[in-house]
Amino acid sequence: MVLQAQLLEVGLVRYTPAGLMALDCSLKHESQVQEAGRPRKVSMEIKAVVIGDGVKRLQSLGVGAMALFTGFLTTQRNGRGVIFHITGIEGSSNSIAS
Repeated sequence: MVLQAQLLEVGLVRYTPAGLMALDCSLKHESQVQEAGRPRKVSMEIKAVVIGDGVKRLQSLGVGAMALFTGFLTTQRNGRGVIFHITGIEGSSNSIAS
């Protein structure tokens, strides 16, 4: 999945059972697309997490920054809703590999 989004919130650094750094955040995407020949505004917020090398990169973006996030979707631990696992970040400064 590839998502152009704004970084809305950043949580506190935590560690996975394997000892890797993890950081929860929330992203907001807004765009306009064509559907059935008509323009449609798209606006959504999604919970996300970055694990490992991407943690410092995400922190360096700062809340409010726009970036291109790549990764994959999976269900949350409680089975309610989805979470976007970020594996790559491209923004105005350095990027992490996906």
